[in-house]
Order: sequence, then structure tokens, then C-alpha cells
Amino acid sequence: MAGQPLNQPAEIPAELDRWNWGAFFLNWIWGIGNSTFIALLALIPFVNIIMIIVLGARGSRWAWQNRAWRDAEQFRKTQRNWAIAGLVVWVVGMGGVAAMFGTIPYILKGGDAYHMTMDAIRADDRVKTAIGEDLADNFWVGGSVFINANGSGDAQFSIPVHGAKGRGTAYSHAVRTAGKWSMRLLVVRVEGADAPIVLINEDHVPIPNAAIRI
Repeated sequence: MAGQPLNQPAEIPAELDRWNWGAFFLNWIWGIGNSTFIALLALIPFVNIIMIIVLGARGSRWAWQNRAWRDAEQFRKTQRNWAIAGLVVWVVGMGGVAAMFGTIPYILKGGDAYHMTMDAIRADDRVKTAIGEDLADNFWVGGSVFINANGSGDAQFSIPVHGAKGRGTAYSHAVRTAGKWSMRLLVVRVEGADAPIVLINEDHVPIPNAAIRI
């Protein structure tokens, strides 16, 4: 509004009083750029969850009151640019997170413990009979691998597998001593089967309904 002093609150026109995506996406950064310093509350843990929603809902009104604008068009264009910038930042950020999670299966599958597990599963006649000769693992697998500086380590996997005859999940536990992995537990649960297939159970872990205990 022409002639409107910087610090004098003004009632925002109804057509401009709408959800502010720039304030929602960029919160405290948007707040500094729009002289709306209450947005700095978004830096406080837990408070930020509520604050970003409040900023989205009331950001346009606060920005209109806290800065001098030449006219409604300048305000609209500026807030649109903030919204575009915020969307770009979020898309890039979410893409980075997705890429990070997408690399986890490759990391888990790249180690010797994982290859040892899959080789043992594919070599077992009972598993081939239940799931198929063409047994393969899914892309997404669960588990963890830890290797210490002294060469010891621990690996646990939950591996969905499938083949021409069925599906199942393999559960394994391997330990690493002096740089060499050894399998301690390997069980395959086949979908639709009452009893799991126990391939290895060196520590004699109780396995409910197991047909064979090693």
C-alpha cells in the first residue's frame, strides 16, 4: 500500500489472506526475509511442528503487516517466489532422503555376510522344493551389519525371497571373528507353511514349530 508506514499494521485484503506456502516450507528463513520474527520459534524443537502450520495459516497476514508493500501485486509476486523457492528446497531435500534410503539395500547386500546367507539358502534342497529353483531376493531387505576395528562383527538379516513355487522370508545371524564370517542362525519361513525350515542353528535358539532342530 502506497504511503503505508513500515511498522503500522494494516488489514490484509481478503484475496491475499490465504495459505502461505513459502512460510510453511521455509518457516524461519521466510520469517527473516519478511520481517516476521515470530517465525524464529520454528527453530525450537517440538514447537516447530506447530509453528510451521501456524506460519502457513497466518504467514500472509503477518508479512503484509510487518513490511511495507508497494501494492497487492508486489506482495503476491514476492510470496509466490517464496513458495517456489520453498517447494524446490523441499523437493531436493526429500529427494536426498529418498536416495539415502535407496542405498541401504545395496550396502546390506554388498557384504560377505549377505552373500553367505543367500548362497546357503539357494543351496538347500528343502528351500528349493518350497520356493523354487529360481529363488531370488527382493530389492528391499531388512537388517544391520556392524564391523569393529579389531575385525569382529555382527550381521542380522530379514530377507524376503520368492520363486516359482512360493514366497518366504529368510532370517539369519552371522558373526565375524578375525575377519571371517560364520553363520550362527539361518531360518526360512515359507508363506502358507506351518513349520519353518531351519538351515543352521548353531546356538540352539528355540524356534517355534520348527520341523528340524540342528
